[in-house]
Amino acid sequence: MKSDIKSKVFTSLMWKLLERGGVQGIQFIIQIILARILTPNDYGIIAIITIFISLANVFIQSGFGTALIQKKEIDEKDLSSVFYLSLIISVVIYLILFITAPLIANFYKIAILKDILRVLSLTLFLGTFNSIQNVIIIKNLEFKKMFIGSIGAATISGIISIIMVYNNFGIWTLVYQQLINQTMLCIILYFIVKWRPKILFSFTKVKALFSFGSKILFSSLLDTLYMNLRSLIIGKFYSPTMLGYYNRGDQFPLLIVSNFNGSIQSVIFPVFVQEQDNKVRLKELLRRSIVTGSFVIFPLMIGLAIVGEPLVKLLLTEKWTPCVPYLRVFCLSYALWPIHTANLQVINAMGRSDIFLKLEIIKKIIGIIILIVSLKYGVYMIAVGTLLGGIISSFVNSFPNKKILDYGYIEQMRDIFPSIGISLIMGGIIYPISLLKINLVSIIFLQILLGMIVYILIAYLIKLECLSYLIKIVFKNQKN
Repeated sequence: MKSDIKSKVFTSLMWKLLERGGVQGIQFIIQIILARILTPNDYGIIAIITIFISLANVFIQSGFGTALIQKKEIDEKDLSSVFYLSLIISVVIYLILFITAPLIANFYKIAILKDILRVLSLTLFLGTFNSIQNVIIIKNLEFKKMFIGSIGAATISGIISIIMVYNNFGIWTLVYQQLINQTMLCIILYFIVKWRPKILFSFTKVKALFSFGSKILFSSLLDTLYMNLRSLIIGKFYSPTMLGYYNRGDQFPLLIVSNFNGSIQSVIFPVFVQEQDNKVRLKELLRRSIVTGSFVIFPLMIGLAIVGEPLVKLLLTEKWTPCVPYLRVFCLSYALWPIHTANLQVINAMGRSDIFLKLEIIKKIIGIIILIVSLKYGVYMIAVGTLLGGIISSFVNSFPNKKILDYGYIEQMRDIFPSIGISLIMGGIIYPISLLKINLVSIIFLQILLGMIVYILIAYLIKLECLSYLIKIVFKNQKN
């Protein structure tokens, strides 16, 4: 039985990695093409609008979706009730955004914000239609279906956006790219996920799900507002161009981390749920998630921080070079994500959304204090403040699991220390390559190749358990 679960988890993880990696790989290529033509100011304006769309999406896609996944048994009445409620919420929120769009444009003194926000807010309805399909896919670990939908949507929207940018659509290229992507995802999932809303609605079902989902909803709202607060401030008190550099520096490491770490957490959460009554097993799974995630994420982040400048110059041209300092700070901050997400996932899997909410409130208070202090020192120090907040948050997130699972912060740090140490050694070895007087492609190639060799070789020589574990899993699944 345990072997079947491992095999299903590994297969699901591979499909999730392929989906995230494929989609983000396609989007990465598309964004490189678009960024070479569009300006940092264009991206800054879209970043401001995306903040409001992200906050709106929290009410539609967070809370109830997680509650459905966390619930051991769900039926058609659960699914249909959540679908209709989400649809009603999306209509209300769209009307609010439509009405307030002129006020937001006036606040930022950017006239085009009004029309773009009204058009881009249409994605709220599209998100509602595929939210239940997402729940079903995650619940059943059917990530192959999500792979098909996401790759298809990203490819079609990407091709159309390239055509648009070369036909002088300017900033509207970024708007229509998102609309087309969400539309195609809805269409594809409609045909490959065999679920249709029934004429069913139960206030009792909604109320039961709300008791858990409301805390997740509020936590997600806090988290989304907090994560975007810096962008709101930079866009208002500095400029869309500075926001463009800040966000671009964030997007490179986020692309990597969200791909791998997000894949692990999407797969591991339903497994945590299945084992929620077995604390010994939960601790094993939590440790494995943190150790494996850190073993992969740390070298990727340290490596990206080193290779960041030649990479940005090569892919995006010199006009984007000011984003490099932000990129390096965010690399260090995102390296801690496996610790954050794994600790929080296991808490949610046990149904302790009350603890989850308390942790979110504590972290946000700390983060806002850091933001207020760093604000007067400029945009770069705002970014440094996110790193400091991330370090403190890694301790806060792990604190409850010392009592619940007897797996606290010190033990977690001890488990990932080898990965941190090897990554820093690797970074120190490959950095001098950037000083060589050779072309950018050669620098990047040599740094990546040497970095991989050094990291894996040291891990092998010190007999790092995580490397052996991954090799065994890969070969075992190949045989099967």
